[in-house]
Amino acid sequence: MSVIMDFTKTAMKNLFSKPATLQYPAKPRVYPERSRGHIEIKINDCIFCGMCSRVCPSSAIEIAKADKTWSIERMGCVQCAACVNACPKKCLSIVPGYTEPDSEKQKDSYTQQEG
Repeated sequence: MSVIMDFTKTAMKNLFSKPATLQYPAKPRVYPERSRGHIEIKINDCIFCGMCSRVCPSSAIEIAKADKTWSIERMGCVQCAACVNACPKKCLSIVPGYTEPDSEKQKDSYTQQEG
């Protein structure tokens, strides 16, 4: 009988308290200031020196200097910001938000336009 009374007390408390979770996606997630997010590139500022690729601990970044292509394997990136700190042109940055999970590994590629 005591177990039922304990359960009733807990159920009543939960019934009249605020929800513990956000109403996502109706209410978008607000990321804390220092949260790790994902790497963004300003491809037109990139000089394709390869410094970001060399310092990446997980080898998630690939540079094709001849094609002027920069690519990143999002699920391989550990958001350590080593590439952001190593970039001499400061064209890389970490922005809030995360890569959505997918059943396939995807590689995002960016190509610099001529001119």
